[in-house]
Amino acid sequence: MKNKLVLLFIICTPFFIRAETDSTAIEMDSAALENAIMHIDSVVNSLDYKSGKILLKTDLATIDVPKGFLFLEGKDARYILEEVWGNPEDTDILGILVPEGVNMLAAESWAIVYTYEEDGHVEDDDAEDYDYNELLEEMKTQTVDASVERVKLGYEAISLVGWAKAPFYDQATHKLHWAKELKFGDDSITTLNYNIRMLGRKGVLVMNIVSGMDNIKTVETKIDAILASTNFNTGSRYEDFDSSIDKVAEYGIGGLIAGGILAKTGVLAKIGIFLVKGWKIIAIAVVGLIAAFKNKIFKKKVE
Repeated sequence: MKNKLVLLFIICTPFFIRAETDSTAIEMDSAALENAIMHIDSVVNSLDYKSGKILLKTDLATIDVPKGFLFLEGKDARYILEEVWGNPEDTDILGILVPEGVNMLAAESWAIVYTYEEDGHVEDDDAEDYDYNELLEEMKTQTVDASVERVKLGYEAISLVGWAKAPFYDQATHKLHWAKELKFGDDSITTLNYNIRMLGRKGVLVMNIVSGMDNIKTVETKIDAILASTNFNTGSRYEDFDSSIDKVAEYGIGGLIAGGILAKTGVLAKIGIFLVKGWKIIAIAVVGLIAAFKNKIFKKKVE
């Protein structure tokens, strides 16, 4: 958080006013910003990136990290999501899967966020009964309500633009996935949230892919590998459900897509959405502005 505050201080510093007369002040601000970015980049590079097989929640599920990806657990994952990308705090984060070789501060960065909701066994017999276009309109209304809560907490307003990929449920693997296009505040750049839900014995493993919309082609080429990489372990699988002792969830497939889990648990401000842009885009813009002002001052001196 300290790093973000330093950056915000730099961004809010009125160097625009001093730019015409004080090039030294701009150089100081530029240097401070560069140092802040370098420090955070150093922290990001020092995180404990893992490969191989990853156990979630002791023995709930296993991720066989696919080729071209690395996994960050717990606090390392939250550092990327909260400190670098500016998302609300969330202690439920199990980890994130990130593309290998992509700088998490870069515009093309993206990740798969893992959480688990143990609300009971989700029955899937209604999977083919939904009009997903009608469901989309309901979700847009729900997102408006969630947006009000986000704004109260000091975060940007959010709106649901539409499906980036219509919902699809694989009855054999009990894996559901769909993609939403989201707009934050007045930003002209929309955000992709590609949602995967793995149905298990007692709950749902949630995998949210967060990225800019311009990355959707890249995400789509990786989706099969991502889907295949993660599975419940024996005892927690969908087919391990025991109706005599296990709880049944209060919602079905439609409820998962519409965000029924979070509506029932009173955390509408999150609605399963993570923001991939955070301060890094602001920082990039500020660096550009500083460079522009430097060029302007240099030209004035020449003239």
